[in-house]
Amino acid sequence: MIEPEPQSGVRNMAVDEALLEAALEHGECTVRWYRWQTATVSLGYFQDAAPAATIPGLGKLPVVRRLTGGGAILHHHEWTYSCAVPADHPLAQTPLSIYELVHQRIIASLAEKGIRSATLRGASGSGEGGAFLCFGRGDPRDVVLNGHKIVGSAQRRRRGAVLQHGSVLLRRSEYAEQFPGILDLAPEVTLDDEFIGRLGESIGAVFGTLALSSAHGRLIEDRVVRLEPRYRSLDWRRRVPDGG
Repeated sequence: MIEPEPQSGVRNMAVDEALLEAALEHGECTVRWYRWQTATVSLGYFQDAAPAATIPGLGKLPVVRRLTGGGAILHHHEWTYSCAVPADHPLAQTPLSIYELVHQRIIASLAEKGIRSATLRGASGSGEGGAFLCFGRGDPRDVVLNGHKIVGSAQRRRRGAVLQHGSVLLRRSEYAEQFPGILDLAPEVTLDDEFIGRLGESIGAVFGTLALSSAHGRLIEDRVVRLEPRYRSLDWRRRVPDGG
């Protein structure tokens, strides 16, 4: 699924949860790419919302809470992907492997565009786990380019099904100028919608058969209508572990 138009933060998060529900209840596997209507901060599931209002540049932006954990992400000049994997899928048995498989496909696709220095961060470069913004944190599975994080992802597991989504940072935002994107670090490269389409197909191949029918689309839309109202609040969380 490649969303043709940018969507609100509320809708984007409701769709991702709807895909997780469909994976859990109907065994449907999906990969989705989407953008955001306006610069938006998504909070990790367990994050305190208060700091978002005090950080220069972020205080006046829309804020939504994600189903996944991790640090806050400023969604601006980027694409976001999500993948929903049913509990009986082989990759759901080793959910942490999904990080590396998806990130390696992104690295390979960038290499095809001439960006050959993108790599996984690795354990030696991890750290800074307490930063409010995700791109200020370091995890071994991050994708880095010239020492800068360009892809960060997070997961939610629910009764064996897995939702993973992540941000592919294209350009630095004026609201967080400390984080350069791919096109800042490799300005000679062009990454257009066609590139995203090919990358989506490459990541989809990791999971095998995907749900693409019109019936699947109607099922998801019905769920989104039900889920959207709660994402208009930052206080909807259920107190369960992030892997629950």
